[in-house]
Amino acid sequence: MDNGMDTRRTTRALATEAVHAGRDDLAGLGLHAPPIDLSTTYPSYDSRAEAARIDAFATTGAEPDGPPVYGRLGNPTVARFETALARLEGTESAVAFASGMAALSAILLVRGSMGLRHVIAVRPLYGCSDHLLTAGLLGSEVTWTDPAGVADALRPDTGLVLVESPANPTLAEIDLRAVAHACGSVPLLVDNTFATPVLQRPAEQGARLVLHSATKYLGGHGDVLAGVVACDEEFAGKLRQVRFATGGVLHPLAGYLLLRGLSTLPVRVRAASANAAGLAARLAADPRVSRVHYPSIGGAMVAFEVHGDPHAVIAGVRLITPAVSLGSVDSLIQHPASISHRIVDADDRRDAGVSDRLLRLSVGLEDIEDLWTDLDQALGTPARRPARTEAAARG
Repeated sequence: MDNGMDTRRTTRALATEAVHAGRDDLAGLGLHAPPIDLSTTYPSYDSRAEAARIDAFATTGAEPDGPPVYGRLGNPTVARFETALARLEGTESAVAFASGMAALSAILLVRGSMGLRHVIAVRPLYGCSDHLLTAGLLGSEVTWTDPAGVADALRPDTGLVLVESPANPTLAEIDLRAVAHACGSVPLLVDNTFATPVLQRPAEQGARLVLHSATKYLGGHGDVLAGVVACDEEFAGKLRQVRFATGGVLHPLAGYLLLRGLSTLPVRVRAASANAAGLAARLAADPRVSRVHYPSIGGAMVAFEVHGDPHAVIAGVRLITPAVSLGSVDSLIQHPASISHRIVDADDRRDAGVSDRLLRLSVGLEDIEDLWTDLDQALGTPARRPARTEAAARG
């Protein structure tokens, strides 16, 4: 879709791209805020030309030149968000979907349509991603391995290698460059939801596909549901064709909110990460906590295991919100074994490091002293045993 934007690559800092990418044409249009195009269909008096454009899309999945055709094929407001996210991740293109799971499903469908149904994956992953693969709901077959076993797990019908780093919910990290090398010609898909392009850009380390649950940090305010894949244009064309056929499109208002969210993404991630690092250090020194997980690249997520009852901590918070999801401006806490990873087999869950005493904390922008006061009272009476801290949390 030709939205009139200048998508030429220039050397601009991430903070500048976050504010301006997807909006570069606005001043020339006499606008300051991006318009929201809510149309589901678009008039055309030249049906022969429309037929030619639809034929071209069916062949390559490239965005049609000229005005939009139909809302399921593409939308100008959503296209602005896609342009901006691609610039932030350093890829040629990005394709947005109605949710992160819709985005992952589209990737699996693209590879499956080519007869490449075998997936190699590293645990832990987001619980629903794990379930989608394990249950074979889209006809895929999964081999679970550790990062060092990726090369040995490759088969002629392997269509994808999937990792998440930092991982949900343990925040385990993976050497993405090493895994990308082990993949050979098989595309590496990295779920970059927790890190965001502020902390890492997987495409620079060899990943062909970068997945986001845009519901989280990209939106940043807990009011939009979306997913997006950053990738090369060839793969993007195939994703658009699947999106058109299956209907997992992103609503224009969601596209607008995501574009607005990107403008403050670096500021939000860095401020929340500073809070998270401070809380991780305090939790690591607390005798009521047995282990703290905090990634070496930083970030706004903290996972910790308690000596006492984790459900009592969930019930005891007052400022922090006990809820699933993450990446909002306010802090959220949840018990993965009960909620986000409940759908994963209990033994698989524990083997991946998701213990029954693990809590996942998404740290927001509140004052750190207020957050610690709430955690302190929710943790209850101090225990005697000292905390054991993961090496990644020492900083």
